[in-house]
Amino acid sequence: MKTNILLLALIVAQWTSASVFGQKTTSTSGGVLSVIIINFKSDKGTSVVALYNSGEGFPKSPEKAFKIISIRIVNKQAVANFENLAPGEYGVSVYLDENSNKKMDTNFFGIPKEGVANSNNAKGHFGPPKYSDAKFKFNGDKLTTTIKIIYL
Repeated sequence: MKTNILLLALIVAQWTSASVFGQKTTSTSGGVLSVIIINFKSDKGTSVVALYNSGEGFPKSPEKAFKIISIRIVNKQAVANFENLAPGEYGVSVYLDENSNKKMDTNFFGIPKEGVANSNNAKGHFGPPKYSDAKFKFNGDKLTTTIKIIYL
């Protein structure tokens, strides 16, 4: 009987300390950002979706992105889910890797040969779009956004 009472006291103490000190008892630490990319010409290739939490490298250097996901295109669209995402300011940049060479192909002038897209459907003027035009607030819960791939 004393063992059961002691065990119960330890469980209550553990639960109380987690509540008092603000420790999370769940395994998730943030929300889900779902990015739906539409308007692909075909299902050929993969969509590379880069999530940036600052303007550094946006949109031309996906290796500098906060998170990056490569996903298949199905029925001329793709969906990227960024899970356990903390609240903050983010921007999304997408490119179509149609030939599966793991890079954004450009012509002599640096213009993408394959499809591209950015959050807020931001477009550049005489160059790539600015992070300030593509950024958005994420409250840490759940957000679904749709962006349209374009071919330049």
